[in-house]
Amino acid sequence: MPCKVVLAAEVASNYTADIKSEVSQKSVKPRLVGFLANDDPYAEKYAQSSSKHLAEAGLDFELRQIPRSSLEAELREANTDPDVSGILVYYPVYGDERDQKLQDMVDPAKDVEGLNVVYNGKLYSNDRYMDDGKTRKAILPCTPLAVVKVLDHIGVYDHTLPYGDHLRGKTIAVVNRSEVVGRPLAALLANDGAKVYSIDINDIQIFERQADASINSYTATKTEFKAEDVIPQCDVVITGVPTPAYKMPTVLLKPGVVAINFASVRNFEPEVKDVASIYVPSVGKVTVSMLQRNLLRLFNYQH
Repeated sequence: MPCKVVLAAEVASNYTADIKSEVSQKSVKPRLVGFLANDDPYAEKYAQSSSKHLAEAGLDFELRQIPRSSLEAELREANTDPDVSGILVYYPVYGDERDQKLQDMVDPAKDVEGLNVVYNGKLYSNDRYMDDGKTRKAILPCTPLAVVKVLDHIGVYDHTLPYGDHLRGKTIAVVNRSEVVGRPLAALLANDGAKVYSIDINDIQIFERQADASINSYTATKTEFKAEDVIPQCDVVITGVPTPAYKMPTVLLKPGVVAINFASVRNFEPEVKDVASIYVPSVGKVTVSMLQRNLLRLFNYQH
């Protein structure tokens, strides 16, 4: 059977009309402020894409390009500005633990990326709500959530299984363990029942929740495995390595694999289409849709 190539625009279209409709009914438009405090060309490209797609949805967006030495003060000001509905920081800023400090500085009420420690705690404990009455959902990071939506769209999720087990029986590799995308994505997939090989430059960890365990109790276990040991076992391989030099060897892929790339560069070789049943070369437009949804959700909670 030939490989089916699924474009991000196809998946994003599931959300576009609803977002535009909801925004059009508001007398005051949600306003997102983005802070670009680095020289990363991919961050700048994402900022430009954010601006375009937010405008198309009728949402207000302001990009502030500032020196990183000013970022903390700017974040404190935006946190208290009633005209700012959401805050987005384009990472990496420093590329070390100082970025986590910046993430935690953003008011959770305005954190469209869901990277604040409050939302992190909710994600890793698989707690979807901010209140006992379950009226306010926690914000999930945009790119991990986009990958989940792609997996659901192409039928990897099995909704005939109980909640928390929609990925039960699936083995998935995530080639990236950044705190912004790779690690939270591995946790989300494990929380949904998958066995996840989290592959990083230093090691491979298994994220997994046993079938009889609480939905709030996945575990992460270090291993001595190498990529060539685990990739051939995987039903789904998800890559997010931000360098053009990295390519996932097609020879390692299981016939019929689902291959998804969320990096800003192509991580799969062209021959991936000879092996994969489904290939998703990018999730960028779905990420933007999730950004829009998160902004709308926060705006509604504020009002």
